[in-house]
Amino acid sequence: MLPFTVHFRSGVPPYEEIVFAVKKAVVLRQLKPGDPFPSVRKLSQELSLNPNTCQKAVAALTAAGLLEVRPGVGTVVCERPVLSPKERSAALREAIEALVVESRQMGITLSELHEAISEHWKSLGE
Repeated sequence: MLPFTVHFRSGVPPYEEIVFAVKKAVVLRQLKPGDPFPSVRKLSQELSLNPNTCQKAVAALTAAGLLEVRPGVGTVVCERPVLSPKERSAALREAIEALVVESRQMGITLSELHEAISEHWKSLGE
């Protein structure tokens, strides 16, 4: 079982979906610095994809500084993965969209939502 979930959508290259899923898992701390990352073979088997597609995703994640290859250990999540603010926001877009839609359905105003988020943020220790 993979430590992240990939949602494949029509029109989006599978390797991009893998990259997005891994970035999201890093932002949400499902993947932490030093965690082992699945091999290309395991990714390929688990996702039923061509190994070349999985290799392309791993190469992109390595080039982006999210993964590193350690001789004798394998591929691991970098100690300090660097994600831009735009990448962090993109990783949370589904959760944000769901929150906004549900809030609007419940009649919650933007200021009420902001206040609720601020209170929750503070309760987690900023």
